[in-house]
Amino acid sequence: MKKDIQIPKVSDVYVAIVYEFNATYNSNDWNAYIINNKDVDLETVLIVSKGYSESKETPLMRHTIKMLPARSYAKIEYLQDEVLKLNNEFKITFFEGNQMFDKTYVFRKNTINSRALENLPLMKEKGVLKK
Repeated sequence: MKKDIQIPKVSDVYVAIVYEFNATYNSNDWNAYIINNKDVDLETVLIVSKGYSESKETPLMRHTIKMLPARSYAKIEYLQDEVLKLNNEFKITFFEGNQMFDKTYVFRKNTINSRALENLPLMKEKGVLKK
């Protein structure tokens, strides 16, 4: 039975961690975003995130985006500096048409930093990208 289950490969959907200015608090913050670089809308996007190490684990954070339009992005959550010292995992599940897709993106501990910044698809910001 398991051999009959087809799990499609996710492409052109990314998670980016962006270092950006927060005008409300007059500070620079790390924020996680989901990027839909596809030509189709994503429906019922479910995101479960957590930080973890050998000795610590953050509570699970759950987010839902009803629809993420084609060639767009949406903010997932703010990341505190203490969480950057942990592995950060984002499990993304979404529907494209009638097909469900699922992928896990992991940012290893201490890899979210200013030395790892790169240009991001669709965004005018720089960030740390997982494809």
